[in-house]
Amino acid sequence: MTTAPASTKKQRIVVGLSGGVDSAVTAYLLQRQGHEVVGIFMKNWEDDDRAADADSSGADPGYCTSNIDFVDAAAVADVLGIEIEHVNFAADYKDRVFAEFVREYQGGRTPNPDILCNAEIKFKAFLDHAMRLGAEKIATGHYARVRHNTATGLYELLKGLDASKDQSYFLHRLNQAQLSKTLFPIGELHKTEVRRIADEIGLPNAKKKDSTGICFIGERPFREFLNRYIAMAPGPIKNPKGQTIGQHVGLSFYTLGQRQGLGIGGLKARGAQKGGGEHAPWFVARKDLDTNTLWVVQGHDHPWLLSYVLSALDASWVAGAAPGSSATLAAKTRYRQADSPCTLDALHDAAFTLRFAQAQWAVTPGQSAVLYDGEVCLGGGVIERTLALEALM
Repeated sequence: MTTAPASTKKQRIVVGLSGGVDSAVTAYLLQRQGHEVVGIFMKNWEDDDRAADADSSGADPGYCTSNIDFVDAAAVADVLGIEIEHVNFAADYKDRVFAEFVREYQGGRTPNPDILCNAEIKFKAFLDHAMRLGAEKIATGHYARVRHNTATGLYELLKGLDASKDQSYFLHRLNQAQLSKTLFPIGELHKTEVRRIADEIGLPNAKKKDSTGICFIGERPFREFLNRYIAMAPGPIKNPKGQTIGQHVGLSFYTLGQRQGLGIGGLKARGAQKGGGEHAPWFVARKDLDTNTLWVVQGHDHPWLLSYVLSALDASWVAGAAPGSSATLAAKTRYRQADSPCTLDALHDAAFTLRFAQAQWAVTPGQSAVLYDGEVCLGGGVIERTLALEALM
């Protein structure tokens, strides 16, 4: 079972050029292999408030505007001598991704729109558009790899070789049809090598900062942005003793494990965790929608923040079906988290339960639990709730 070598057959490959260095080097590597490369810039969000947010000097407010990114993508296309098309997927994004994003927050959960964007826009709407242009494959600048398993005939999603940049977590909802048409050229490289290549060939964005967070929010305060779509609904903040120690602005504006922005940081700890100190920090531990109560605890390792078991719904499996039980399975319950050994109980292909050997911190409904077998990403599902271990015995 090996990673398929670069195809010697010259193909028409459409690359998603984002304006960043990763997609730029992706296009260059494919061009160097002799493929016919076409660039597409995807506009996924209407910059409806950029003019109002700019200061009086006209300076960029710091948000990742699509106009700036398109200029950078076009400059890359010019250097490489390839065509680039500007395609507006904003309507698709609003219907397929952003609407779900708002619904999840209104339900008190914390969604991950990047995962849904990959499944619904970058590897569905974009893939369909590329195929209409006569593409044989698409490529993006993700740090991941695709392998064809000759023994099973299936395509596998692998972690990127640069562990610090691996993005397989965000790609776990891709299916066999999508993976069969997808290339991730920089998945074999480390970020430092990507930067070196970009600088060596004179790409204009070689030193451009990596984008972080959700692009349509940018550097804006998240609460301010979300309040445009979800009304504030103040309620009590309570500690484990049931004492009201503050007031929240609305449960939608908080996530489990959150430490900043609670407005109670200066209060002394009453009944703090042993060893946590009188001024141990507060963390969001629970959200009770029925009573509109935000429950907070003190100490990073408070029991309310630790879970051994979770249930997940809306599962998506790379192979098309849930994996069988395996002693080597591990999972992440959030990005940039080390894989944690677990056992899988697949109730059916769309739902499953995970039991962890070690407690997981601040497992958050709405986020994704993603399973791995070594370097192979198997798929995952949306965390519905955490369960008391004794409840499943």
